[in-house]
Amino acid sequence: MGWQAMRVETIRAAGGRPAHIRHDDLISAKSVSVVMARQLVLQNIDLSIPKGSFVSLIGPSGCGKSTLLKVLAGLVNPTSGSVSIARLSPVEAARKRMIGLVFQDANLLPWKSAVDNASMLLGIADKSLSRADLRARGQEMLELVGLGDSAHKRPHELSGGMRQRVAIARALALDPAVLLMDEPFGALDAITRDSMGQSLLEIWQRTGKTIVLVTHSIDEAIHLSRHVHVMGIKPGRITESLDIGLPYPRDLSVAEDPEFVRLAVQLRTMLRASHQPGGAP
Repeated sequence: MGWQAMRVETIRAAGGRPAHIRHDDLISAKSVSVVMARQLVLQNIDLSIPKGSFVSLIGPSGCGKSTLLKVLAGLVNPTSGSVSIARLSPVEAARKRMIGLVFQDANLLPWKSAVDNASMLLGIADKSLSRADLRARGQEMLELVGLGDSAHKRPHELSGGMRQRVAIARALALDPAVLLMDEPFGALDAITRDSMGQSLLEIWQRTGKTIVLVTHSIDEAIHLSRHVHVMGIKPGRITESLDIGLPYPRDLSVAEDPEFVRLAVQLRTMLRASHQPGGAP
């Protein structure tokens, strides 16, 4: 990833009129629609996410999950409707370093060590910090994601899962209120993916961040989330929402819980229905 692209990942955002939100909502999207290349990509999205929640977006390929995440991040302007983060427009929230982004590709700079990669976005956002301060923050975040002993390794010396941990540390170094994650474990093998999901759950419980995760995995959505929003296709829209009442803390054995199995069947049924194209309301 180039320097300008990394800067976009940190700072770029687009404005929007703050929507009315409940007192406990940190993220709100109201009647959001997006048109791209004359195609209706998202239609009338209404979404309220409480502070400190863990929410997953799941749906068929092409339903606009990543576009919705970019709208929340301020990287895509809604054609109509409004978005707010803590009652601020996305551009204001981004300027206040309230939004952290993690993508499927870790996008680490190959010539930088893990600790320098972890602190790089913070260095772009805050020019007043010394190199020592940045490295201390980077080291702290690497410790949080379980990579404290790998601080001086280069990306080529790290496994895929370890590189994604550095990417998560990089986002957390900004101390954002919101962590937006677009299929961050999609390229990992099943065992590593399970391990990374469990680590993310532990990080969420320790930090209290508000997390929005785009995933294609039913098990991952149920294992991690308090709420799952199912998106339909043509156009992209939220068709169903499912509360996950399984108690925390959760570990991988939760998949053996009869309630987990029931929720998986329910979510799978919702997903099958979401593959049907929807018309205008």
